[in-house]
Amino acid sequence: MRVNVDMSSCQHYGQCVFAAPEVFDLDGDGKLQYRVEAADDQRAAVEAAADACPMQAITIVD
Repeated sequence: MRVNVDMSSCQHYGQCVFAAPEVFDLDGDGKLQYRVEAADDQRAAVEAAADACPMQAITIVD
């Protein structure tokens, strides 16, 4: 599964990090880092992260 974050929309609130910490992380400067390719067993967590994103910046591409 491919994860896409629209970085022009992302405001680095970090809600995705709480929902899917194996895929999303905030670096030392508070900027979002994420894995573009995520294992299929992470789908539920990534979907929860997309739902939790206040900016709706996260999409999943199959």
